[in-house]
Order: sequence, then structure tokens, then C-alpha cells
Amino acid sequence: MNISVVIPLFNEEESLPELHDWIKRVMDENKFTYEILFIDDGSKDKSWQVIESIAAKNHCVRAIKFRRNYGKSPGLHVGFEAAQGDVVITMDADLQDSPDEIPELYKMMTTGNYDLVSGWKQKRFDNTFTKNIPSKLYNWTNRKISGIKLHDMNCGLKAYRKEVVKSIEVYGEMHRFIPVLAKNAGFYNIGEKVVQHQARKYGVSKFGWERFINGFLDLLTITFLSKFGKRPMHFFGLIGTLMFVVGLFATVYLGVDKLYHVLNHMPARLLTQRPSFFIALTSMVLGTMLFLAGFIGELILRNSPDRNNYLLERKINL
Repeated sequence: MNISVVIPLFNEEESLPELHDWIKRVMDENKFTYEILFIDDGSKDKSWQVIESIAAKNHCVRAIKFRRNYGKSPGLHVGFEAAQGDVVITMDADLQDSPDEIPELYKMMTTGNYDLVSGWKQKRFDNTFTKNIPSKLYNWTNRKISGIKLHDMNCGLKAYRKEVVKSIEVYGEMHRFIPVLAKNAGFYNIGEKVVQHQARKYGVSKFGWERFINGFLDLLTITFLSKFGKRPMHFFGLIGTLMFVVGLFATVYLGVDKLYHVLNHMPARLLTQRPSFFIALTSMVLGTMLFLAGFIGELILRNSPDRNNYLLERKINL
């Protein structure tokens, strides 16, 4: 099978028939073998009934329904698990992603040796102040932290090699950082394509301002886990040791200074009256706690049954 199109959705009953017909027309014109995977994320409207009627007319349509709303990441995760095509393409169900981009994305994946190609909505039809400006700032931050030079990391229109989607786990709200997950899994050939963005035709956006805050926190999480997830002592132990040493030297200095004043019969404040003494003690205590956190993390990791899974995956892929 050439292509699997994975479409997570929530309350998109108006757009689904038009989206399906559009995808089918593109696939038929290019003679692709394909499947369309609709992932209904607990819709409260008639989305599932619409999907059932579509599937009854097109045997290439498959669907999965959640009992309640879990979010886009779980939807993509189960869609990736079910996908069978050599190239997996994701898009949103609101008609803002154009299926006409599919042939070029497929061509880039099959002839350009890419692991992943992400869409870039260079010209957007969203509100400038509520979406465009925050999105630019958000993507700039992502580029600086992740090192992946994509202009629109959160674009829903992406193409993947089958091996990529079978090697990553999308959870929480990590759908925004699938290129980062792919890079951490060893897939470095990540490309970008300018794609057409269309104004929303039906319904309203399901995402608000909180996605920028949550997204930044998720990026910090995934960056930390990718660097120190297999060696927590290198992070907590290093910072803990530095804090403890600084606190220890400060405490010794204050003690020697106090002793010097006493031996020379010079007036000196009590150590308990000096704020720097308590700062030094706090630094030592925090340093010890951080060191122990890293040590406990190493103990847990050493006893984890899947601690070397990434090595097994690399051996399988050889």
C-alpha cells in the first residue's frame, strides 16, 4: 500500500464528507493505493455516524472511535499503530490542510530520502494577533531548543516513512513535537514543504492560548528526557554536587572568618545572625537532595526491564 492518511478529529461532522471526497479524488487521479484512517476522539456530534456512512461506500476507509475525548496525541498514536502504508500522511479534519499536497509529499518521501517532511503554512488565514504572532514566537523557540530548522513544527500536515511512526510514541500533548521525537529516535532526515493553508470553513478551533504554554513545557520535558532520560545522574548529580560544594565552601569560609575574629578578640556577629550562613546551608541541603534524586533515578533505571530497548531497536533496524 502506498499511503495511509491518518486524520484525528473531534466534532467535525460538517467537514468530513467533503474531506473524504477530496482525498479520494486526489488518490484516484494519481492511482495511489491508499487507506484513510479516521480517529474519532470522542466527538459529541454526529461525526461517527458520518464516518460510518462514508466507510460503507469506500472500502479504503477505516475508523477508530474513542469513548471520550483524550486529545490529539493519543489519536495519532493509535492511528500510527494501525497504519499500513509505506508513507503515512497526517492532516487535520477541518479542511485547513489541503489534500492536493499529498502527491508532492509522497514524491518527496519516495525520491528525496526523507524520514519526515513537515508542512509549512507560510501564508496563513488565522487571526494575526491570536495565532500568527504567538505561533512565530513559539516556532522560533522550538528551533533554538530542539535544533530542528522547521518554520512550522506544529503543522498538522506531515508525511512520514512507515518506520518512523512505528518507532515513536506520541503521548500527552507531544503531537506538537513529533519531529523532535523522530530525531531522538534516530531519524535525522527531516524536510519541509510550503503548503497551502485554507481558512476554516466549518466549526471553530479546538485549541486556545494555553497550547503555547503547555507546548513550551512539553518541549522542555522532551528535551530533558532525550538528553538525560537514560542517565539522570549526569543532570541531578552534577547540579547537586556543584550546589553542595558551593555551600560547603561558603560555610567553611564563614566558620573560619568567625574563628579568626574570636581568636583576635575582634567583634563578630553570630553565624545564626548572618543570612549568608543560611543560604550556604540551604545550598548544601538542596545539593544533597538533588544528588540523591539522581542516584535514585539511576537505581530505578538499572532495574527497569526496558532500559536497553533503544539498543534492541537499533539492532532490529540494521
